[in-house]
Amino acid sequence: MNYDVVIVGAGHAGAQAAISLRQQKFEGSIAIIGDEPEFPYERPPLSKEYFAGEKPFERIMIRPEIFWQERDVVMLLSTRIVSVNPQNRTVRTNSGSEIGYSNLIWAAGASPRKLSLPGFTLEGIHYLRNRSDVDPMIENMDAVQDIIVVGGGYIGLEAAAVLRKIGKKVTVLEALDRVLARVAGEPLSRFYESEHRSQGVKILLGQNILEAFGEDKHVTGVRLLDGHEEPAQMVIVGIGVEPAVQPLIDAGAEGSNGVYVDEYCRTSLVDTYAIGDCAAHSNAYAGNEEIRLESVQNANDQAKTAASAICGNPLPYDAVPWFWSNQYDLKLQTVGLFAKHDDFVIRGEMSARSFSVVYMREGRVTALDCVNSVRDCVQGKALIESRKIVSRDQLKSASALKDLLK
Repeated sequence: MNYDVVIVGAGHAGAQAAISLRQQKFEGSIAIIGDEPEFPYERPPLSKEYFAGEKPFERIMIRPEIFWQERDVVMLLSTRIVSVNPQNRTVRTNSGSEIGYSNLIWAAGASPRKLSLPGFTLEGIHYLRNRSDVDPMIENMDAVQDIIVVGGGYIGLEAAAVLRKIGKKVTVLEALDRVLARVAGEPLSRFYESEHRSQGVKILLGQNILEAFGEDKHVTGVRLLDGHEEPAQMVIVGIGVEPAVQPLIDAGAEGSNGVYVDEYCRTSLVDTYAIGDCAAHSNAYAGNEEIRLESVQNANDQAKTAASAICGNPLPYDAVPWFWSNQYDLKLQTVGLFAKHDDFVIRGEMSARSFSVVYMREGRVTALDCVNSVRDCVQGKALIESRKIVSRDQLKSASALKDLLK
């Protein structure tokens, strides 16, 4: 088997890479290799609408099966790549088969970071990344009343919101002193802590887990370092991910926490690209630091960048990061990167549950967290791109952020 482009990974990034190649009139052969049996599907609904039973699986597929057939994209599913040979331009599968390529796009994403603590191999302990993670939780939900969510990031809080909606008792265990600590400023953290507690979620901050315990090989609770025990018939762990790049690193690609790529998503290996969660890149909106972005926006935009380079029309990646999270009736839209801000302004009233946290660095807007405030998100993106210097008073008092661009 030989293809002009081999795409490793059938998630958002891999699917978009194939779509973009065909949109740009690429006529060569394309194969997508995915380690799941399903055709490409959306990941965010796994902790939202799909988990809640509001969307069937067919409605979260990125494209129907016939789409890939009509565009002559070969799908090699239930297949995992274990090694890359850049000299021979081949990848080896877990079954020992070799697949040749002219261009390789690595879009393998990431895998959930596991808790290597006593008891965390018991039945009833779950990680939330793929459909195969979520379906067993849905199937066993009727037999469960007490659920512990380990990790107060977006995934954990989204899961908690869904679980409260269906009437489960939920406890969130967070090791840091606030939820969302790695992705947002303190005002937003405290707002979401308050919202979840008002919905009946028990949030325990600054907590370290000693072990999980159980009966008959099934979890019945979690014991904390201070000796406190929380009951649970199900535990959902959401403590981050590890980029799936080891075969590329073993083949000589530069990288550590992800594989390094340039502005065209090229790795240090010839005719080899990396995109999405696994790609570490220099980002202008992070002060040109090497970062990985775990978002659909980044996956799609980097896929388009790699496809353009392969088609001979190289366009550097330069997209403002954005992200969203739905919890209860709160729609959070984040644009830009809040890290290294030196000031912030709150627009609107948090008590009204429609507001924006605007982050600044050296007088310029670098990011916004917009809760039920779509207009601020859209106009704030343009303000970030403009790099215009604005004052705190201007940000706070402007009736519309677009007025500050004049």
